[in-house]
Amino acid sequence: MRYTLLLQYPEMSAEDLGAEALAEGMRAFDAYAKALDDAGVLRSAEVLHPSSATTTVRLRDGRPVVQDGPFADTKEQLGGSFVIEVDDLDAAIAWAAQAPSATWGAVEVRPVATRFVDGAWHGAVPVQ
Repeated sequence: MRYTLLLQYPEMSAEDLGAEALAEGMRAFDAYAKALDDAGVLRSAEVLHPSSATTTVRLRDGRPVVQDGPFADTKEQLGGSFVIEVDDLDAAIAWAAQAPSATWGAVEVRPVATRFVDGAWHGAVPVQ
């Protein structure tokens, strides 16, 4: 079963973190991604730009309303995601607990319902 691990943590600039902490974080995430890949469970991994680079779009009265910045004004922001394919939720939780950011933020484990591959939707909730 596929799960998306959503990494949520307080945003800090490189200057706030400091060069040493930034380098250590990069090494930790590299090791984590390689461990997932070596185990054969990694399907994708993405690191996002800071929420300050976000553009939020909503439709109001049929017209797009564009807002600079994230929808939610919270202390924690979505920093990235890993999509993994494992046997069950327990395995997904075990991998989530190994994410470096689990020590300073949260890792949301969410099952994937459907996915679009090779021109069609596949999964537990197929799109007609």
